[in-house]
Amino acid sequence: MFRAFSIWVLMVWKESWIPTLCAKGAQRMGHPKLCLHLNRKYSRASREGWTWERSDRKIECVGFVLRTNEAHISKSRCGAPAFLLGLNMRPFEAFGNLAVVVLLVFALGCISCSRHKKSDAGTVVFLIENSPTNLDPRIGIDAQSEHIQELLFDGLLVRDASYRVAPGLAERWEQPDPLTLIFHLRTGVRFSDGRALTSRDVLWSINSMRDGTLITPKATSFASIGTMEAPDAATVIMHLKRPDNFLLINLSTGAMGIVPAGSGRNFWQHPVGSGPFQFVSQEIDKEVVIERNPQSWEPDAGPGRIQRVRFAVVPDVTTRALELRKGSADVATNSIVPDMLPVLAAEKHLMVESAGGTQIQYVAFNTVDPILRDVRVRQAIACAIDRSLIVKTLLAGRARLALSPLPEQHWAWTGDVPRYDYDPARGRQLLEEAGYRAGPDGVRLHLTMKTSTDDGTRLLAATLQQQLAAAGIALEIRSYEPATFIQDLTLGSFQIYALRWVGGNESPEIFGYAFGTARIPPKGPNRGRYSNHQLDALLDDASQSVDQERRKNDYVQAQQILARDLPAINLWYQDSILVHNRRLSGIAISPSGSFAFLRTARVQEQ
Repeated sequence: MFRAFSIWVLMVWKESWIPTLCAKGAQRMGHPKLCLHLNRKYSRASREGWTWERSDRKIECVGFVLRTNEAHISKSRCGAPAFLLGLNMRPFEAFGNLAVVVLLVFALGCISCSRHKKSDAGTVVFLIENSPTNLDPRIGIDAQSEHIQELLFDGLLVRDASYRVAPGLAERWEQPDPLTLIFHLRTGVRFSDGRALTSRDVLWSINSMRDGTLITPKATSFASIGTMEAPDAATVIMHLKRPDNFLLINLSTGAMGIVPAGSGRNFWQHPVGSGPFQFVSQEIDKEVVIERNPQSWEPDAGPGRIQRVRFAVVPDVTTRALELRKGSADVATNSIVPDMLPVLAAEKHLMVESAGGTQIQYVAFNTVDPILRDVRVRQAIACAIDRSLIVKTLLAGRARLALSPLPEQHWAWTGDVPRYDYDPARGRQLLEEAGYRAGPDGVRLHLTMKTSTDDGTRLLAATLQQQLAAAGIALEIRSYEPATFIQDLTLGSFQIYALRWVGGNESPEIFGYAFGTARIPPKGPNRGRYSNHQLDALLDDASQSVDQERRKNDYVQAQQILARDLPAINLWYQDSILVHNRRLSGIAISPSGSFAFLRTARVQEQ
């Protein structure tokens, strides 16, 4: 059926999701256009003629023959998605019982099919995995929402590369005493609809998060504010109930944004900000379109600057890679799996750039769950995870192991914490001590892990499923659409989940934000319901103290407590990887994966 060709593989665990298979045959290979639709009950595939030569991450296949009883063959249509062909293969030595998913899309010439067409040469098409949950900067806290909000809205301040605050909408500020902050706003700033931005808008933006106008997890970020006043259009005075070392960070772009006074709960449907771009349209699960804001107070973008961006929602990682390869998309950041990068880097029109990242991948637990509330079970799970192997294989070495949510270069970071190196025997012993004896099948307990439909997260979950089995833990995986997934986490309807901290972990506030008792939903993102009053006291002291050494000591103790109690396992810092068309230039990669480079990047129209 097929000639000898080179294939590229992505490994997933046996019994995991088998996607719809679809291909468009390449004319140069002399094959007709075909579309194979295989369901979960896909039939046996013959392995006759397979010859494997493993060279790093690439496998050469010679004489491939496929026989199937349940494949439906039909004419392919343009726009059909790329496909994955699932074949049960002999287990790989490093992983045990695996299935190999063979990506034939590149060999079969799917380049001519396009799901997302460019509207014009001046529009930059940016691929994202899922729709932002809420573009209101007072509410949305998921990565896509915050990244796009950062382009549409301005905070009173901004954060520089060293995590220090600098002037934003406030051209200067002063603090005459620990409980008073005075901000002096830039004059002449307008929202994208032409309305003037004044101190009244600042008061409304913050108060609407504090007074119940909105239900938002960001409300507690401003709990230290007692009252505010606006003596004139360009001045905002905040009177604090207590000192707050994080308030300035929480008032910066990315953490919040100033909205027009009167903006209510439906503001997300057509947000209006003062940022360098303005909102045009959004279609859930399809796209978000923004364009350059002519009212922006920032310096003129100048010739060649990006004028319009279409964020195209493409959940499937293979399709994202195809869109980039075909030239029907321009850029994707941290959404292409490492195994695909060499193929994309070989394309003359594409460039793959990377830098050390601060995004941290973590696994979190429901600490009030009857099983997982026992810290020994959580510690056993940590001992069963071979992080080094996962980084080497699934991530192609593009990550650094993590001991804390904070980036290693941060002044408050410490490596002096309890560690749980890969040791399945120790994991089994901890489970034994917790009262979980091995059954005849070796299983000690059953747990469920929820994931989104993100390919990388599902692959990680499947890897953990295999590794935890060695400690006697049977892990069931359930995948949900992003909105349902986040809702379940907020409601506490889970046992284990995996996500990434994007940007928010660049400040020590992450400890209180993610694990503080006051941040349990709906008041914040402490989804695991972890509560430790000693931790709360340390974080309160650190947030109010003006003594840097005292604060650092508080944070060191906080990291030690979290490493001991393990409400979450810090896995690794992922490299920030950006794949873009060479028609884009002037790109500066953000360690956090921010889209802020779109502010200043240039595009060459073709």
